[in-house]
Amino acid sequence: MATLIRALGDFDLAEDAVQEAFAIAMERWPIAGVPDNPGAWITTTARNRAIDRIRRQRRLRDKTEQLRQLAELEAIGSSTPAGQERAMSGIADDRLRLIFTCCHPALAPEARVALTLRTLGGLTTREIARAFLVPEPTVAQRLVRAKRKIRDARIPYRVPPAELLHERLAAVLAVLYLVFNEGYSATESPGLIRPELCEEAIRLARVLADLMPDEPEVLGLLALLLLQHSRRDARVGPGGQLVLLEDQDRSTWDRRAIHEGVGLVRRALRSAARAAGPYALQAAIAAIHAEAANPDETDWPQIVALYGLLVRVQPSPVVELNRAVAVAMADGPSVGLAILEGLDASGALDVYHLLHSARADLLRRLGRHAEAADAYGRALSLATNPVERAFLERRLDEMDDPERRTR
Repeated sequence: MATLIRALGDFDLAEDAVQEAFAIAMERWPIAGVPDNPGAWITTTARNRAIDRIRRQRRLRDKTEQLRQLAELEAIGSSTPAGQERAMSGIADDRLRLIFTCCHPALAPEARVALTLRTLGGLTTREIARAFLVPEPTVAQRLVRAKRKIRDARIPYRVPPAELLHERLAAVLAVLYLVFNEGYSATESPGLIRPELCEEAIRLARVLADLMPDEPEVLGLLALLLLQHSRRDARVGPGGQLVLLEDQDRSTWDRRAIHEGVGLVRRALRSAARAAGPYALQAAIAAIHAEAANPDETDWPQIVALYGLLVRVQPSPVVELNRAVAVAMADGPSVGLAILEGLDASGALDVYHLLHSARADLLRRLGRHAEAADAYGRALSLATNPVERAFLERRLDEMDDPERRTR
């Protein structure tokens, strides 16, 4: 996709060509076998389909542009093995170019993130809407307008020069963060995690860190992603069930990723000229969790203090929700519940299932089981991931069965 978009300057045409290539693969590969380099085969086939589409167009005013596109496409490898290798060699760079193209300042901020999530992350419109907590039609309109703007304004497909990097950095970081989040807690995947999205976000964050090695927020984001992903094997039990942080087998955490992440957190905090940014602060919180040998050793007062800083740097209902949970762990469930009740009354997170599940958990801990059941029911009605839904159903059953209620 990224390679074809670079050549065509047209998101829709590139997407159509790639979809056709996959359809052809589904027909041919079961008969002829999977090629030695499947990615290159798809790229070359999609290129050929795009060339066919362009040649079928007959509008005279587009002739010059079509010829340029054809020349560009025909340079993207060939059907020979050597050509296929060439076709694949620039894909990593094309992905990075695609992020910066989608995050061009001429696009509206919310459109930048949505377009990159759709094109680079492969997220559906529904998944992006969930990430933004907005209706699906709103996201669909943003995507259409952003694609049209890039095409009509001929926005250059490139990593910008050093003096322009910072004006796009916030949007690029947000893209990588949201791609990772969809992988960390998938909207509709059969499993809780989509590891390929997490790993792609981490890979691109590394590329960005190589490009901007002294930027604290880039280091902070990479640290945060590594630390969160270090727990991947412990977050799901043998039967595929959700395992909460406090119940995870910490011996299965990826210690190499934790060591790297903690080192990056320290670099990020040292590099921050004034105050740490939101990604560095979130990474510092993740590092405290990662370094605790067991749940009882977690430094909750320090986490609460860091969330207090994060609320000031990046005020949002979701950050306030996370702070409330930390407060509950540090000062007791009734104190945290008071914060959550205020959030619930505001309506800011009414369609966010994690607010209702967090509130239900604190009500459960306080022995207010009827209210907890109502809150679990609300969370269940909003959750879309089957693993999360199964967890909420178990909790809801516990509220109806006194013998199964847990502390």
